[in-house]
Amino acid sequence: MTTPRTDRSQGEFELIERLFAPLAREFAGAFDLKDDVAALPPKAHHELVLKTDSTIEGVHFLLGDSPLTVAQKALRRPLSDLAAKGAEPQVYLLAIALPDSVENTWLESFVEGLAQDQKQFGIALAGGETNWTPGALTVTVTMIGWVPEGRLVRRSGAREGDEVWVTGTIGDAAGGLALLKHEAATDGAERDYLIARFHVPQPRLAFGLALPEFASAAIDVSDGLVADLGHVADVSGVKIEIDLSCVPLSAELSALWGRDEETMLRAVSGGDDYEIAFSAPTSAAKRVMAAAAGRRTPVTRIGRVVEGSPGVAVRGLRGREIPMLYKGYTHF
Repeated sequence: MTTPRTDRSQGEFELIERLFAPLAREFAGAFDLKDDVAALPPKAHHELVLKTDSTIEGVHFLLGDSPLTVAQKALRRPLSDLAAKGAEPQVYLLAIALPDSVENTWLESFVEGLAQDQKQFGIALAGGETNWTPGALTVTVTMIGWVPEGRLVRRSGAREGDEVWVTGTIGDAAGGLALLKHEAATDGAERDYLIARFHVPQPRLAFGLALPEFASAAIDVSDGLVADLGHVADVSGVKIEIDLSCVPLSAELSALWGRDEETMLRAVSGGDDYEIAFSAPTSAAKRVMAAAAGRRTPVTRIGRVVEGSPGVAVRGLRGREIPMLYKGYTHF
């Protein structure tokens, strides 16, 4: 993406027809991308759920990253948000701003990444925009889906006495980014696993569909576990207490960083996990575990909602509360 300029002999509409229109053919309301808008028919007894995310070079991916994984990360980031709301995705809008350095071969690989994920997640392109920029390559995706009426799982429902859970493992993407930036070193399968976790998130869509059965509040973990649970605490008006000793780490991250308290703090403040953190009443524990088993999604109980001022308290490996100077990624 850094040397030859893109061949502009083909115009915008030729580019759309050749590369992007095939991505829209499974959705009639896209009109083969030959109109100014798309039309999404209503779905009885459901509410529309929308989420927009921008994936920016130098912020969410690195210069030289594979265009295939750039496409997949751009799609999977908002897919993860829908998963945390208990929603099922259907279509998406794509706006891409391309610098001069992008080659046609890069775009072809990017579109292949979109096509692979469309097939995996059962979604289709509904429209969007292609443009040129003098700045960083930016991919903006608006994901559109459905949730049954009254079943949207919001941030605002956590209540004192609830237990706090998280899917998967925490900190892997932060470990992968450290490897890519040469701030850590390992090789073989461990390196491949952690870097893949940074490049290609795994949105918990199947488990997310079960959330309305038991979750009182939920959020996708994108900016860091502590930071994102902080949003739940603030909006719900509750205090959330996390037990570091319960936070799940992968064997690969443990091999890279160890399992001491410093490692755990790095993990809970690292971004790009794209897991689901949620609260649920204690009476729902069996339902949580049954949903996890049925959808082959690991879940771990990591804390509780307790009495106190709104916010997140982190208890260390020895049980003491640890002041968090850095809680996670902030956009500004």
